[in-house]
Amino acid sequence: MRIANPIMSVPGAMKALLDLSEAAAATGLDGNYVELICLRVSIMNGCGTCIDYHTKLLRKANVADEKVYAVAGWRDVPYYTDAEKAGFALAEQITRVHVSDDVWDEAAKHYSDEQLAGLVIAIGAINFWNRMNVATGQKVA
Repeated sequence: MRIANPIMSVPGAMKALLDLSEAAAATGLDGNYVELICLRVSIMNGCGTCIDYHTKLLRKANVADEKVYAVAGWRDVPYYTDAEKAGFALAEQITRVHVSDDVWDEAAKHYSDEQLAGLVIAIGAINFWNRMNVATGQKVA
């Protein structure tokens, strides 16, 4: 391992990130759907620690197996609503740091401004977690 995870070793960092996630959750987004978003982004970023963590949370919450297992291929399966697909597209583009007007406009059809803000915050937070874990070589415990 390179260094201890900064989130765990810098005073106040864990609380700040948890507070950010709580703020996103307070926007009325479905918590299980946010976990699916976190899983999708973690797969994109290759963060094994977060893939393991969010998969376990989704299983514990009894989210349908097909929704969990097919999240990487969300475009090609019938398990997700149009709103969920719009959120996945937004998550992918935010993760790649380019959001087209078409993707934003589609997401805006399904989510209120407050929920869109919550999605953006949740997506930003999981990207941050992924980057800290990947950069420091965190492994699944």
